[in-house]
Amino acid sequence: MVVNRLFALATLALVMAFGGTAGAQSPAPQAAPAASAPAPAAPPARVKVCSECGVVRAVKFVEKKGSSSGVGAVAGGVLGGVLGHQIGSGRGNTAATILGAGAGAYAGNEVEKNKKTKSYWNVSVKMENGTTRTYTYNNKPDFREGDRVKTLDEGRRLALVAN
Repeated sequence: MVVNRLFALATLALVMAFGGTAGAQSPAPQAAPAASAPAPAAPPARVKVCSECGVVRAVKFVEKKGSSSGVGAVAGGVLGGVLGHQIGSGRGNTAATILGAGAGAYAGNEVEKNKKTKSYWNVSVKMENGTTRTYTYNNKPDFREGDRVKTLDEGRRLALVAN
């Protein structure tokens, strides 16, 4: 009989220790006391970043002087030499021919470079996602520094955005 009581007490101790709730129903939830701490505040709403939007940082006119191929220098040199040869006689004629060829070569080279000069407008935009993009226009764009813009056509064009 003592053995049965010890077995019963040991079983009861094990059931209590391991939460013998198998097959038992959980107790009904109780309401929280009214004087408890306030519920934590909801996290602040995230501001949606427009990856196609940005602000114009700079609008610059760029003039890139062309390179010369040497054709202008050769043509100018020949023409200057012919014109220089028409001046004077003897040693003066030779000096005028050499001077005319040199001046003509320089002038022809500069004319060729000026003819190949390219001018365009660069618009630098700081995007809302932190990147910077540069757009190139042949004509003066309608954008000014500080304008809000949005990219169109997969980032190939810009459009003004109402503030």
